[in-house]
Amino acid sequence: MNPVRVAEDPPFAEGPVWCPGPGRSGGTLVCTSVSAGALYRVDPATGTCTAIADVGGGANGAAPATDGGFVVTQNGGLDLAAIGLFDDPPPTRSAPPGLQRVGPDGAVSYLASAGLQAPNDLVVDADGTVWFTDPPPWPLPDAALGRVWGYRPDGTLTRRIDGLWYPNGIALEPDGTLVVVENGLMGRPHFGLVRLGADGPDRFVDQTGDGFCVDEAGRFYVAGGRHGVTVLDADGRTVEVLPLPGRGVTTNCCFGGADGRTLYATDAIPGGVWAWEGLPTPGLPLHRWTPAAG
Repeated sequence: MNPVRVAEDPPFAEGPVWCPGPGRSGGTLVCTSVSAGALYRVDPATGTCTAIADVGGGANGAAPATDGGFVVTQNGGLDLAAIGLFDDPPPTRSAPPGLQRVGPDGAVSYLASAGLQAPNDLVVDADGTVWFTDPPPWPLPDAALGRVWGYRPDGTLTRRIDGLWYPNGIALEPDGTLVVVENGLMGRPHFGLVRLGADGPDRFVDQTGDGFCVDEAGRFYVAGGRHGVTVLDADGRTVEVLPLPGRGVTTNCCFGGADGRTLYATDAIPGGVWAWEGLPTPGLPLHRWTPAAG
């Protein structure tokens, strides 16, 4: 299964989410850019990449809203020179870390910010709660300070778990169970996939990565750890590796396309979007966030 380079932008692409609609591809892809602090809309049919919102700082994850807008995890901005990924790092953009709301017109506001560290990725459950990871900011401390929060429909924050080293990607399994990737950045321990069940965290596989998505059969598609995506079954067994050509840093992935069988992956380096078409199982449909009335 050969990947296709869909677009060369956005730079330091992250947080892809499929938005169904008209056109040859049956919709568009919206991605964040960590370095530009912005949301971009990518047309897979043409490769066109258009900025749709400037959120400042470091835009990390995105989830769609029912009104056509988005919820964004804002990490506050990264010192990309200190991280060492770029030969010519872009300048740091700063913003208060938190959970942002992007309206259909591109207007940006905050849903939550007080007490948050560097929100990274997010997912919306069937009840309308936005669950998001909140790792410590760079430079990373020698302590397990990462957390997972829930932003409830009534606007309150609930801490689901703390004591994680670097919680990164987050997604739901078909039965609604939350799963988090603990990234092994800078040699941090306890990396892998972690189920957040009623009996506490269950680290059921050592597979470092960044963001990930889930298909209807419960398989995990984990971006990062290599230039590409690793496919795991529900028990954490590797069933397939989808490599990308050349050298790069893959950050996240999502399902999309008219039939939900195209897997899209974003790259921090060199940037842009890749796609594998015609996967055997569609992606698990995502819930959209509903803004509060008024």
